[in-house]
Amino acid sequence: MEKTVSTVSGKQLPEIKFRAGAISATVWKNNGVRQNGEASEYRSISFQRTYKDKSGAWKTTTSLRMNDLPKAEVVLHKAYEYLVMSNRSSAPVAIEEDVVY
Repeated sequence: MEKTVSTVSGKQLPEIKFRAGAISATVWKNNGVRQNGEASEYRSISFQRTYKDKSGAWKTTTSLRMNDLPKAEVVLHKAYEYLVMSNRSSAPVAIEEDVVY
């Protein structure tokens, strides 16, 4: 059975998202093809901080402030732990997990 990337309305869904306040790390499932033509599945992690700009609109950035670093460490560690410890073949799709910090 071929595994596919989950989508809604043509938009790819994250496999799981870890959040501590405004800082989040998201695990994405990707499909590719190896040089020998064999199908391949791999994970990537995106990282961002959410903030409000001067007009009050929500924005995201990959830049961090010094006080963001402890939360960044927590969410990145959780993403790493998930990748190392989980059975990825039966991993949940589109789950968001808040980390209390």
